[in-house]
Amino acid sequence: MKTYLLVDFGSTFTKLTAVDLDKEEIIATAKAITTVEKDILLGYQKALDRLFKKIGHEMTFDKITACSSAAGGLKMVAIGLVEELTTEAARRVCLGAGAKVELVLSHNINLHEVEEIKEKDIDIILLAGGANGGNKECVIHNAKQLAKSNIKAPIVFAGNKDATDEIEEILTNANKEFYICENVMPRLNVLNINSAKDTIKDIFVKNIIEAKGIKKVEKLVGEVVLPTPNAVLMAAELLSTGFGDEPGLGDLMLADVGGATTDIYSMGSGLPTQMNAILSGLEEPYAKRTVEGDLGMRYSSLGILQSFTASEISHWKNQNVDIEAEAHKRHDDIEFISSTDEDYIADDIFAGKCIDVATSRHVGTLKGVYTPMGVMYYQIGKDLTQTNYFIGTGGVVISSKDPVAILKNGIKMASKPMELRPHQPEYLLDKTYILSAMGLLSMDHPEIALRIMKKYMVKL
Repeated sequence: MKTYLLVDFGSTFTKLTAVDLDKEEIIATAKAITTVEKDILLGYQKALDRLFKKIGHEMTFDKITACSSAAGGLKMVAIGLVEELTTEAARRVCLGAGAKVELVLSHNINLHEVEEIKEKDIDIILLAGGANGGNKECVIHNAKQLAKSNIKAPIVFAGNKDATDEIEEILTNANKEFYICENVMPRLNVLNINSAKDTIKDIFVKNIIEAKGIKKVEKLVGEVVLPTPNAVLMAAELLSTGFGDEPGLGDLMLADVGGATTDIYSMGSGLPTQMNAILSGLEEPYAKRTVEGDLGMRYSSLGILQSFTASEISHWKNQNVDIEAEAHKRHDDIEFISSTDEDYIADDIFAGKCIDVATSRHVGTLKGVYTPMGVMYYQIGKDLTQTNYFIGTGGVVISSKDPVAILKNGIKMASKPMELRPHQPEYLLDKTYILSAMGLLSMDHPEIALRIMKKYMVKL
């Protein structure tokens, strides 16, 4: 029997998944509170003990590999030229690499903005700007601003290739750690994310996990090879597109509601399906991730509270649910675990709001314009109306008595007619919380990872 142990050091929980590769089955899963502030091995060992208890005996594994979003995950700043173009392209690269974008800056950055980067304790700076052959003065100015600062974070340059020689000289003379990649927007509205994304992943593995104190687990666990959201993105793309002779599920969306963030993933071209719609703006990636740092069930519960209108709060109060008190209770005790019916009702309400707001920020929108030929629409972003499957994951969705009711907050709404949300998707649940694990497994055994996902996803 060939076995893998796949580990996810999350911001709240450390999750373990043991897999039998020969049978293409999950042997067992277990989790424990992540203990990165004390010693990350404590939480790992507790989860491992629980795993062995489920299995009924201790066992050795042929390979152990891990991903991590502990200690705040991978924090990045995206710097570009124009907010809607190269800056947005840089932001999408950061999100696709599994990072949390702490700061987005455009045009010539000033000393105040450089101080902001320092204060936010950024892990990696992505410096972009200008299509190839276009403006290079802005990105050179920004490189000079970073060069004369005492910022230690590595800098990834992925802007106008005409500025490369000067950028290299500026950053070399300043003794900065830097990496040169392909331009994230080589031509107007064209997105090119893979070069910078791969570089960011490599920096994460080499530098970031060591800085966060996670490196020491590698003696026991093996390599921490990916940020957790990147692993989930890889799993979702594999599940969508398939591998070899094993078909995928086609276009899909995934909502991951966590303690600190709500992540939305979409797999699909997102091209217009409405006859009178014209695509506008920056090209969209097939595999897209957005993360909302103000929407989370524990750390960010006060952000959810802010998204409720006064009438919604009043409505729930009439239903004997005090939204304000429930939000503060979860924020003040991040280890709070629901136990009563009232707790679960509030959890469902908050999770539904997270998915609703996060979906609005993720999907494309239509903007009507009047022409001599009648009303036409500009489509900005992805058309996800024909999405086949909507998948739910994250502790609150998995433990809900009615996960479909939560996930329905992400589909077409009469109150939001211009948002290109899924119309009639089927619903799946990542009941055993295996997506990040399957992203890790896909690096060695993509076909097995795909078959396991198809086997263990629960149809609702």
